[in-house]
Amino acid sequence: MAARAEAAAATGERLLAAAWRHFATRPYEDVLLREIATEAGVTAQTLHARFGSKDELFLAAYAWFGQQEMSDRPAAPTGDVQETIALLFDRYETHGPAILRMLSQEERIPAVRQMTDAGRAYHRHWAETTFAPLLRGLRGDKRERRLNAIVISTDLLIWKLLRVDMGLEREEAERVVREMVIG
Repeated sequence: MAARAEAAAATGERLLAAAWRHFATRPYEDVLLREIATEAGVTAQTLHARFGSKDELFLAAYAWFGQQEMSDRPAAPTGDVQETIALLFDRYETHGPAILRMLSQEERIPAVRQMTDAGRAYHRHWAETTFAPLLRGLRGDKRERRLNAIVISTDLLIWKLLRVDMGLEREEAERVVREMVIG
């Protein structure tokens, strides 16, 4: 019984990893479930029995990725702006293109929008917790404006503007973000 449960868990992990690779590198409409099943070493029937629809598989794969992403972020030391920005850039350098692809699809695919909204909520909570010392003593509108500035300055789209669009070296881009966060 235990061996069967382990095998089922391993199959689920392979399916989610394969699904994330496909969804992260291709437009949603171009992802084919049979290709994911083949890559994971199972039949399309097994994939459907496990996850149902393409939307359900997408949501599960995005949640799987999100769990991995979230498990790394809290490692940033609260209040250490330089180290926190460096760790954040590590994540953006690795996963930024995939997340940008998801963001580009959120207006037309409800399942994508559901996950990007969850990602935004997570990022806000993470910023509020991680940069709590920068918010200390602020109340009401003043605190909300400062938190908004921190959330925006640490957002993936700022990384994209600095690194991709403007072509800044990572060290310079991190310096800009640190200055934005510190105020």
